[in-house]
Amino acid sequence: MAEPKTKYDRQLRIWGEQGQEALEKASICLLNCGPTGSETLKNLVLGGIGSITVIDGSKVELGDLGNNFMVDESSIGQSKAKCVCASLQELNDAVKAKFIEEYPEALIETNPSFFSQFTLVIATQLVEDSMIKLDRICREANVMLIFARSYGLTGFVRISLKEHAVIESKPDHFLDDLRLNNPWPELRGFAETIDLNVSDPVVHKHTPYVVILVKMAEQWTKSHDGKLPSTREEKKEFKDLLKSKMIAMDEDNYKEAIEASFKVFAPRGISSNLQQIIDDSRADVDSSSSNFWVMVASLKEFIANEGGGEAPLEGSIPDMTSSTEHYVNLQKIYQAKAEADFLVIEQRVRNILKKIGRDPDSISKANIKSFSKNARKLTVCRYRLLEEEFNSPIQPELQKYLTDEDYSVAVGFYILLRAVDRFAANYNSFPGQFDGGMDEDISRLKTTAVSLLSDLGCNGSTLTEDLINEMCRFGAAELHAVAAFIGGIASQEVIKLITKQFVPMSGTFIFNGIDHKSQLLSL
Repeated sequence: MAEPKTKYDRQLRIWGEQGQEALEKASICLLNCGPTGSETLKNLVLGGIGSITVIDGSKVELGDLGNNFMVDESSIGQSKAKCVCASLQELNDAVKAKFIEEYPEALIETNPSFFSQFTLVIATQLVEDSMIKLDRICREANVMLIFARSYGLTGFVRISLKEHAVIESKPDHFLDDLRLNNPWPELRGFAETIDLNVSDPVVHKHTPYVVILVKMAEQWTKSHDGKLPSTREEKKEFKDLLKSKMIAMDEDNYKEAIEASFKVFAPRGISSNLQQIIDDSRADVDSSSSNFWVMVASLKEFIANEGGGEAPLEGSIPDMTSSTEHYVNLQKIYQAKAEADFLVIEQRVRNILKKIGRDPDSISKANIKSFSKNARKLTVCRYRLLEEEFNSPIQPELQKYLTDEDYSVAVGFYILLRAVDRFAANYNSFPGQFDGGMDEDISRLKTTAVSLLSDLGCNGSTLTEDLINEMCRFGAAELHAVAAFIGGIASQEVIKLITKQFVPMSGTFIFNGIDHKSQLLSL
C-alpha cells in the first residue's frame, strides 16, 4: 500500500489527518451504479474511502457504454454491479470493494436491516416511493443518507439525517476573535504598558494595531458613558481620531487599525447562531447525549460563568505590522487566554460526564480542544424526513419559489421530478421514454403535475409548457455530463458528512442544466 501521507497529500491539506482517518474508516453503500452512482463513487474511491458496496440488479446493455466510463464492450450482458465494482477497485487498491447483484428496491422492501451496517448510503436514481421507504429505514438505523438523481438536463441531491453537528465548520469569512471590544485583563494590561504618543517614529510605526484599537476604544468609552461607537457618525469620528494619531503618511499599522476598526464596533458576546445552539433542548444532557451536546452543555456553563458572556477565545492572531517583540508578546497573551479557557471547558466537560454517569475521560482532550477553539463556529444541521417534505412542504416557501422568476425553473424541475415518478407509477414508463406518443405523454405529464401541485396546496399554480415539453424530451435519460456534475456534488457532501468538516448543504439541491444554474430549495 502506498504511503497514505504522500498518496493523499493534497487533500490532507484540506481536511487534515483526522478527516482522512474518518474517510478510511467509513463504509459506503451505493444503490444503482449507473453514471450518477459510478461518478459519485469514483470521487470517493480516489479520495481513499474505507469500503464500498455496490448494489445493482441490472446487466450491462449497449446503451450503458455511451454514458458510463466504468463499463466497456466486454462487459455487455454481465452484471453491472460487478463490472463497475471491478473498474472502481482499479482506481485505488487500498479500498475494499464488493458488489451485490440485486435490485435496490427489492432490498428496501425485503431486507431493511441490511442498511444498518453502513456509515452512509448513497441512493441514486430511485423513484419517490423507494426513497421515502429508505429514508425511514436509515433514520431508524442512524445511517447517513444522500439521494442523488440525474434526469436529462436536470438532477437533484438531497441529504437526509436527523442531526449533523459540525465543530470544524471552516467558514470562508469569519471575524477574527480578537476581543478588541471586550479585552480581558492581561490584554488590557499589556496595552497599558505601551505609549501611543512615543516620539521615536520607528517605534510609533511598529505598534501593533490590536494595541492601538484596545487603547483608543478604552479612551473613547471613558468619554462616552462606557459605550463603544455605534452610530454612523460615531464610527466616522472614531476613525478620524485614529487618523489624528498618525505622525507620518506611511504608517501601515494605523492604516490597519482604521481598516480593522469595525472589529471594535462589533457587538460583544456571542452570535445569535451560537445562542440558538446553547438554548437548544438537546443542551440539557443525560446519559444518552452525544459527545457534541455534552460539550455544548459545558460551553453554556462557561459562557454564563467564566466567559462573562463570551465563548472561549480562539487564540490565534492575524498578521500585522508590528515589532517582533510586540507581536510575539501579543501572540503569547492570546495563546495563554485560549489555553486557560480550554482548561475550564475541559474541567466542565469532565464534571458533566461524571454527573450523567459516564466515564469522565470518555471525550478525548484533542476533541475538547478542537471544540473550544471552534466554539464560535459550531453548526447544527437538521433535515426533514423526505416524506414530510413531500407530503407537506413549507407552504410560504413553495409559493415564493413558484412566483419568483429566479427560482421558477428550479422549482419547476423539483415538481416535475416528482411528477414523472407519479406518471411512471400510473403508466409503467417515464414520459417520453419510448418512441411515439410524445404528444400524449406531454398532456399526461401536464395533468399529473397540475394534480401534484393541487395536492401540495398550490391550486392554480402552473408550470410552463416549455418545461413540461423538455421533461418529456429527456425521456428519463442519464446524460454523462449531468451525471458527472451531480456525482461531484454528491461526493463532496459525502466527504463533509463523514469528516464532520465544512457545513453540508441544507434543503434540496436542484441542477438546472438548461440555464447552467444550481439552486437550493428549502422545503
